[in-house]
Amino acid sequence: MRFKLVSLVFSLLSLVAFTGQTFAQGFQIPNMQVTTNAFEDGGIIPIKYTSHGENIQPNFTITGAPELTTNFAIIFHDIEVALGNTTGDVTHWLAWNIASTTIPEGSLPAGSVQGNNIRGQANYMGSGAPMRDRFHHYVFEFYALNDNLDLAEGSSREQLLEAMQGKVVAKAAYVGRYANATPE
Repeated sequence: MRFKLVSLVFSLLSLVAFTGQTFAQGFQIPNMQVTTNAFEDGGIIPIKYTSHGENIQPNFTITGAPELTTNFAIIFHDIEVALGNTTGDVTHWLAWNIASTTIPEGSLPAGSVQGNNIRGQANYMGSGAPMRDRFHHYVFEFYALNDNLDLAEGSSREQLLEAMQGKVVAKAAYVGRYANATPE
């Protein structure tokens, strides 16, 4: 009897791992993914997309978002800078109310809103690691939301995070590395 119970538990755990189903919470774990043809996930960000180059935001495609998704938000930040002896880091780009799963290079779909980066500008600020000998890791965090955000252009990262509370239905990330590649 004990062997059958262990076997049943193992089978259920295997089913959970295979289907992504979590019985305890009663919902399907989303398999949201983000891709771009600008650079590989975890790869080197080409200078074109950096503040040392053309400062153009890469294109992105989002797949696997839950059916409840109405729009997306993006937080792009350099995780390797500790600001003011805190856990804060450098915010490079904030965008929300993105109603499309396709984000073209250098622009956002109509109706999208941008928040302030660390320079206080409501636009994309490309990677800008100052040193040549050490890569920084830049994370594009994508949030699938079940409702639009009533948040003004130029809002801060903290305001965006607060506005998203209770509306996030999935999350995915895409990482790029960059070190100052400008000619001397």
